Amino acid sequence: MNSNRGAVPAGFFGIAVGSLALANLWRVAIRLWQLPAVVGSAVTVAALAVWVILLFGYAHKWFAQTADARAELDHPVQSSFVALVPISTLLAAQLLQPYAHTLALTLYGIAAVGQLGLGVYLQGKLWQGGRKPELTTPAIYLPTVGSGFVAAASSAAFGFHQLGALFFGGGMLAWLALESMILHRAAVHEPLPEALRPTLGVQLAPPVVGGVAYLSLTTGTPDLFAYALLGYGLYQALMLLRLLPWIRQQAFVPGYWAFSFGVAALPTMALRLVERGATGPIEFAAPVLFVVSNAIIAILAVKTLQLLVQGKLLPPVAASSSAAAAPVRQVATAARIARAQ
Repeated sequence: MNSNRGAVPAGFFGIAVGSLALANLWRVAIRLWQLPAVVGSAVTVAALAVWVILLFGYAHKWFAQTADARAELDHPVQSSFVALVPISTLLAAQLLQPYAHTLALTLYGIAAVGQLGLGVYLQGKLWQGGRKPELTTPAIYLPTVGSGFVAAASSAAFGFHQLGALFFGGGMLAWLALESMILHRAAVHEPLPEALRPTLGVQLAPPVVGGVAYLSLTTGTPDLFAYALLGYGLYQALMLLRLLPWIRQQAFVPGYWAFSFGVAALPTMALRLVERGATGPIEFAAPVLFVVSNAIIAILAVKTLQLLVQGKLLPPVAASSSAAAAPVRQVATAARIARAQ
């Protein structure tokens, strides 16, 4: 790691979230299809290792570069990615539960309270106004929608179904409110600058992460609402596939991990539906989605490792020492965004 590189941006926790979600996908696949358990264990260990490394790196940032960490939390774009810290911790708690219940329960409690407090804090900023339309991206789902849905699924995993239902309600209604805001920005304002386009990957996550949470909170044969969530998730996947050439005008950066949560949650939801008795097209689509998900996340992992080997993974010190880390400096190349900052 080069000495001229800065601290860990909160957005890097997208790597942990995608990896942990993939490990959860493998857990369901092993249960459903009797796949080799050793593969699932390897994915789980690797995902937890990534999460721990990032957690220590981010904690060090708050101690050693407090001003940078605070500036990131106050930034209109980067602040949303701070929510990935409690989200990843909730996912880690679910994976740890069968092996270290007390530790997992402690992590769940800290992360559940943390995501709620952070969501209230950041959502409150929206109500105070003054946000530039150019800075509105699907990343604003993370503090409320993403956190709420993951907290709901985690609550169910630990047996707190009523609490999970409350988290699910908060995430669901926040999703409905925010999606119209994001679509309005996309339709009537200037196109997203290249540096922000990878954040569109977050758009896939709400219906399928919400679907996984819904299935965690319910029992029996899947109902119409579960199928509707999966249907909207598939529609979002097709839309992103159509936009991919436009999104990929931005060279690969860790921000592309924004796709990973939804990419892993989509087949997870399909497998959970099959596990609950779904037949027909979903039964045939589930293996295809599983393979595609593993392939996409493997590509993200390889490209990220390439940046690490080249010493280009972390942002330069000059970029991380101001209001935000590398992705925001990339955004600053657009004059409009620079003025908004």
